[in-house]
Amino acid sequence: MLRLMTLDQLPTPCAVVDLDRLERNAAAMSQQARRLGVRLRPHVKTHKCVEAARLQTSGHGGAITVSTLAEARAFAAAGFADIAWAVPVALDRLDECAELVRRTARFMLLVDHPLAVAGLDSFAAAHGLRFEVLLEVDCGLHRSGVNPGDPAAIGLAASIDAAPHLELAGILTHAGQSYRCRNRAEAAGVARHERDVMTAFADRLRAAGIAVDEISVGSTPTVIAAEDLSGVTEVRPGNYLFFDAFQAGIGSCRVDEVAFSVLATVLGVYPERRELVVNAGALALSKDPGPIHVDPGCGFGVVVDPGDQHPIAGLRVVSLSQEHGVIRSGRPLDPSWQPGRRVRILPDHSCLAAACFDRFHVVRGPEIVDEWRPVRGW
Repeated sequence: MLRLMTLDQLPTPCAVVDLDRLERNAAAMSQQARRLGVRLRPHVKTHKCVEAARLQTSGHGGAITVSTLAEARAFAAAGFADIAWAVPVALDRLDECAELVRRTARFMLLVDHPLAVAGLDSFAAAHGLRFEVLLEVDCGLHRSGVNPGDPAAIGLAASIDAAPHLELAGILTHAGQSYRCRNRAEAAGVARHERDVMTAFADRLRAAGIAVDEISVGSTPTVIAAEDLSGVTEVRPGNYLFFDAFQAGIGSCRVDEVAFSVLATVLGVYPERRELVVNAGALALSKDPGPIHVDPGCGFGVVVDPGDQHPIAGLRVVSLSQEHGVIRSGRPLDPSWQPGRRVRILPDHSCLAAACFDRFHVVRGPEIVDEWRPVRGW
């Protein structure tokens, strides 16, 4: 049973989720999906918490996106029955995939290579199964996915469509290049490109006699900035629920919308260097860089007051080692900075920072109202 506490009673470093902000973020994305006329299949990899996913899917049918099979198993056990695993399928994990197909109403796998298609079809035939498959498309990130302009991409879709134990559920992309944008207007341009690439590719597939039911797109920056997603059927943003300093830096959100923070304690004060050392290092914040293409000196997060969460002017997290974070001030340190004082840090990448903790302290104002346990493992 949760023992009610306040923030100032928590041992540090610890992960804090602002429930008021999180609920507002969930509601805003729900409204955006409805405005755009698309289904919302939120990604749960940022938080990996059943409680958070229920808020994300409220009023949206319960479909989710996962990044690991551990997430898929945990969310299936919690009653989520429509799950897409949005990482190209690992052929050494097909026994686990088969179990998820049996346990859920819908479990979709992602492919972008002929050997993956052949392996899935062979495994399904041997085990009396049928796999629903999404073909991943590269719309500009150049991480994974087929080149939609290559005729081989249509051939791969045709081979999925013809495989006796596979069903082509649709096509999927992730415009991760939106994280290189500098503002919301640039992200809107990436959203248009993402939409246009996918709908044009779907048209070519349909002209070749291949049905395309699902056109799935989405990153937090593109879905927030999108103005028109005509032809798209669903979106899969995830980071928006927590947001982070990176999203604020590229204009996807305001700093006061970031719902995830790390509470830390000052360990040392060094006035001659204008520096503080806190007990939130790389194993609490991760070492993902911030939006250095927008602000080369942004550092490793935004330092905010632990109470009102307003940014503390002049402070930047300039370096991280395993357990130490170094905060530098642009002005002489105020005498109020002493060992034992606390700060909250909005990390650059909330997905990776959240993965450093085995529990999240959920707050409304200063009061701890819940404790969430994220899924761990792969």
